[in-house]
Amino acid sequence: MGPPSSGGITTLQILGMVENFDLAALGPDSPEAVHLIAEAGALAFADRNAYIADPDFVPVPAAALLDPEYLRLRATGITPGTAWGKRQPGMPGKSARLPMAIGETHEGLSTTHLSVIDGQGNAVALTASNASTFGSRLMVRGFILNNQLTDFAFRPNAKGGTLIVNRAMPGKRPRSSMAPTLVFDGRGRVVMAIGSPGGPSIIGYVTKTLIAALDWKLNIQRAVDYPNFLSRNDGLRIEEGTRLEKMVPALEKIGHQVKPFNRASGLNGIFVTEGGLQGGADKRREGVALGD
Repeated sequence: MGPPSSGGITTLQILGMVENFDLAALGPDSPEAVHLIAEAGALAFADRNAYIADPDFVPVPAAALLDPEYLRLRATGITPGTAWGKRQPGMPGKSARLPMAIGETHEGLSTTHLSVIDGQGNAVALTASNASTFGSRLMVRGFILNNQLTDFAFRPNAKGGTLIVNRAMPGKRPRSSMAPTLVFDGRGRVVMAIGSPGGPSIIGYVTKTLIAALDWKLNIQRAVDYPNFLSRNDGLRIEEGTRLEKMVPALEKIGHQVKPFNRASGLNGIFVTEGGLQGGADKRREGVALGD
């Protein structure tokens, strides 16, 4: 999903950076794998908050942010065995010289996702959101209107007066983190559909599941069930009550500021295998995987 959603670009940035490391060899129970993915997340979110907004109003350097050479350069800032704390945005091409300030948003939780693949291989990954519970509390012709204004920066400019790229403006579309994703193989065939609700944590949920399914070869249900962890450039969040909590001492020892969290995901995915379709629904929230 493209701008003004930040989901597609930020997810692909994380994947592009960790591509420089052998996550498959590290496996799903490795603190080092969690560390590398979290550091890539911090770098990607630094870029997200600085550059991604409605492309009808600001020049979003999407191609530069996803350029393999740029991501390779960003990945040099990831050090195995050392966490570097809060990151600054990179310089992805000419648009990076625009005098914009970093802005943060407060996305809500009232989002839903569904994934569908039919017998002919047609696929849909659909994420929809009211932003907050019951949206704006207004109903028109049977539809609850959303409250996506929280997806804008609450202040138009930062200290010193520099404008924030995702400030609210008339007619401007707010930045979201929705990341409905389709995965294709080298022959252009769909092999996976995935997505989730969860506000700005959506990106971490989807990225985790992609890596678990594609690198660690977990089936789609186990990939969805795998404990959530993510960094939005403000510390490393580890899902409470999961086996990843055992990694906390090791992660703190190398410099991570670990924050336990239990913000519910709602991952919903399908994986195409030689034997047919496998579905996975997040047990942390209502949902079910069904097939003919």
